[in-house]
Amino acid sequence: MSADTTTAPPAAAEASAPTQLTMAGALNAALRDAMAADDRVVVYGEDVGPLGGVFRVTDGLQTQFGEDRIWDSPLAESGIIGTAIGMAMYGMRPVVEMQFDAFSYPAFEQMVSHVAKMRNRTKGRVTLPMVVRIPCAGAIGGVEHHSDSSEAYWTSTPGLTVVMPSNPADAYSMLREAIDSDDPVVFMEPKSRYWSKAPLALPVTTAPMDRAEVVREGADVTLIAYGPTVRTALEAADAAVDEGLSIEVVDLRSLSPFDDETVGASVRKTSRAAVIHEAAQFGGYGAEVAARVTERNFHHLAAPVLRIAGFDIPFPSPKLEEYHLPTADRVLAALDAWEWDA
Repeated sequence: MSADTTTAPPAAAEASAPTQLTMAGALNAALRDAMAADDRVVVYGEDVGPLGGVFRVTDGLQTQFGEDRIWDSPLAESGIIGTAIGMAMYGMRPVVEMQFDAFSYPAFEQMVSHVAKMRNRTKGRVTLPMVVRIPCAGAIGGVEHHSDSSEAYWTSTPGLTVVMPSNPADAYSMLREAIDSDDPVVFMEPKSRYWSKAPLALPVTTAPMDRAEVVREGADVTLIAYGPTVRTALEAADAAVDEGLSIEVVDLRSLSPFDDETVGASVRKTSRAAVIHEAAQFGGYGAEVAARVTERNFHHLAAPVLRIAGFDIPFPSPKLEEYHLPTADRVLAALDAWEWDA
């Protein structure tokens, strides 16, 4: 009997055999599949064409899709975002790369004044289906301007969706979803995770990009992490077992909007919470998380919400970043400061 082709998925959606894939490879595959599925998707930025990007995320795409679909931009981030705004207004779906997080600051005015406000300014008549990819955070031995954690700037801007995957599967699925979104998405990519590997059968669909996930069950404390610090949180949870401490790890995935439901359910179960990020503590994203968790779960908390973060200094030189960035030992030391008999 022949197969019923009327119900079979299209060839492009058929899952491949599982293969080890890095996060950079998963992002590359997501861009490739999105461009193949929709000719309105274009990709551009500094060195994303023949070079394939500094981190090779766009490797081979120009060869496959041509210079009309993926090209090198001038070294002008404000111009990159400004042209993307115009393209998105007229029906295209641009995906632009800022190359490094601190390089995005020249485009800040465009992002805050126009990208974030266009839907509201036009009473919903004009949307901006564009994705701004921003390699972010440290732990790669980068120098100044190459290791910033700028997420708090973007999450404090209403009108922007801000997401950050921590693993290859989420990287693929969330980038495909971001490109399909009719609203602008700041897609932050932790540089230190580009080379992390996982067996994937593409295309893969994980949880919706606006949902957090419990990536390790625990009973004593909820450790809230995102992007590069998810691995650190899991390492801390492993080490805590020897101390008789059960840590539940929540990967936020979406920084804005915030998944109160998933985070709140975990905090109410454990009665304690801490948040970990690489950015400086003062004014960092963790402050919003701590306030939000406290406001919504105050009567379930046995102790104040802790923040484990980078120091309140500009990002240090490569030889000092291992002291600056949060580690599993710093997480456990912070948790030890609680009065556990409370």
